[in-house]
Parts: sequence; structure tokens; C-alpha cells
Amino acid sequence: MTTFHASLVEAAGGFCRIEAPILPGATQQHGAGHAGLTFALADSAAGYAALTLMPPGQEVMTAEAKINLIAPALGERLIARGRVVKAGRRLTVVTAEVVAVTGDKEHSIAIFQGTMVPVDAATDRG
Repeated sequence: MTTFHASLVEAAGGFCRIEAPILPGATQQHGAGHAGLTFALADSAAGYAALTLMPPGQEVMTAEAKINLIAPALGERLIARGRVVKAGRRLTVVTAEVVAVTGDKEHSIAIFQGTMVPVDAATDRG
């Protein structure tokens, strides 16, 4: 997220909001924000939303995810709003909407759905 200059704006109670500018290094050949940027923000927002409901000592990892890119990522910045749909002991279903922002106007560009799994924070993932 550092590469994208993303900021974690809010994370609590099964919700998370992450924002990032659409920088020249994260655009595709038509000048829109790259799908990789959109996916990364959505996945992180959904993951942190899940993390807000995990017990201490637990982290989350994405087990599966899909994204519908419904409009080009054209604007000044992107906002990803993740939320938990259903939290379970072994699986947490999450969703996120990504919007592109120009001035004070937002338009939806992507819908993400995924499944997060809890992992022990001390687990070696190497």
C-alpha cells in the first residue's frame, strides 16, 4: 500500500475505508487507474474490515476473491470501503466497493467479494 500512497482512513466494527490517489505509476495505457490498484485497495479494505472482528493474536489472509470492474478508474483518487458480510470462526465473507473521486463527486468503479481466513499472527508464512 505504501507504493500506492494509500491511507487507512477508518477501520472498526467490520468496516474499513482506504483511500489512494491515482498516481501516474498506477495507471494503464488509457490513463485510468490500473485494475491492479483497484483490486489491491478493495482486497485490503475488505481484509482490514475482517481483521476488526478477529480476536487478539489473529491476522487474516485472502482465501479467494473476485472483482467486477464496472467503470474505468478515472478521477483524482480512489476510495475502497470494505465490510464484513458474515463473520465465522474459519471463514469470513467480505465485500468492498471502490469509487473514483473527482472533487466532491464519487462514481462506483468496482465491486469486490472475497473470503478471508484467520491465521495466527505468529505463523511463519515463508
